[in-house]
Amino acid sequence: MNTAHYIAKRYLFSKKSVNAIHIISAISMLGVLVGSAALIIILSVFNGFEGIILSMYNNLGPDIEITSSQSKHFNPNSTNIQELSKDKRVLNYTEVLQEKALIRYGNTQFIGKIKGVSADFAKGKAVDSVLLSGDFVLEQNGNPTAVIGASVQSYLSVNIGDQFQTLDIYAPRKGVSNGLNPADEFAVRSVFPVGVLRIQQEVNDMVWVPISLARELLGEPSTCTSLEISVNPGVNTDDFQEELTKKLGDTFVVKNRIQQNELLYKILNSEKWAIFLILTFVLIIAIFNIIGSLTMLVIDKRKDIAILSSMGAGKSLIRRIFFLEGMMISGIGCVIGLALALVFCLIQQKTGFVKMDDGPNPLLESYPIGLKISDFVLVTLTVFSISAIASAISSSLSVKTLDQVKESL
Repeated sequence: MNTAHYIAKRYLFSKKSVNAIHIISAISMLGVLVGSAALIIILSVFNGFEGIILSMYNNLGPDIEITSSQSKHFNPNSTNIQELSKDKRVLNYTEVLQEKALIRYGNTQFIGKIKGVSADFAKGKAVDSVLLSGDFVLEQNGNPTAVIGASVQSYLSVNIGDQFQTLDIYAPRKGVSNGLNPADEFAVRSVFPVGVLRIQQEVNDMVWVPISLARELLGEPSTCTSLEISVNPGVNTDDFQEELTKKLGDTFVVKNRIQQNELLYKILNSEKWAIFLILTFVLIIAIFNIIGSLTMLVIDKRKDIAILSSMGAGKSLIRRIFFLEGMMISGIGCVIGLALALVFCLIQQKTGFVKMDDGPNPLLESYPIGLKISDFVLVTLTVFSISAIASAISSSLSVKTLDQVKESL
């Protein structure tokens, strides 16, 4: 067995002449334990929230979005674009026409977005997972209907069960201004709301209608603002995106899921790493208690240090003994902390015993958990890196006054 390792292990578990050394060592180990466990639990909760939020967007959003780089609207009837609807890799090809509009229900008004989509918009999408009430149906008995976002319903107090009250959508008429009758400057269409979706604010402000109604309302008989494409399972989205980018050229912008929600991904990542850094600073304070513990241990074992030196032990061996002592304290705390965090996260995943208070109709009843091996590796590396610095500082003290100790003995 390695001499330094053997002696360090004996020092860790043997009785000290001063009980305070045991207490400080235990506090140091407990600090590493709590810090490691907290890091894993917090990161896992953020992973859970990230998964929930992204799944909501992904359940309704496309794998690939195509927009024009030159104008807001474009004609989707060009040869290159029409070929996409026949591509066997494409599961869902949807033409979208989106614009701001005035939405009125009864005597209440709301400025939101109207999103006209083609008939197969919901094909291959888990729309039910974000459906708060009603159904995602854009046509009933040959008449257009609407699905509204949660913010629209809340602000306008929309009752989707009311068969007598319609949702009125107003949009400015193109080429008409300063008329004698201001009402003539707006096109208006009335539809019955049949469903409510709840995702995020920017989506909750929308009203989904058939694209034919949107084109009629907005005066755009053949154009659209974007194309949304979902690919079949097994198709590599990145390769397909790259192929489309080359095929469509600079005239169009082709975005994948991450590029469509770039701000969302940045916010999620920045929040997660901000919390990680804050908890890491707490962990640094806890780990640096090891310096105090090892300093007292050096004082307690100064006779042993002198004897070892007299027997031929070099300064490097003595330094390594106390370095390993510090690493053992942090290592044991880290391993136990990671184990407890893993047990906690697994129990939370299965039972959800830590509940959330999110109003009468919560999206989530309990805190979500997303375990990642990379988080365990990151926390382990962080703990051992900080511990190595603290232990190196402490171990240097063991040989700093070695000559004076030998002379006094």
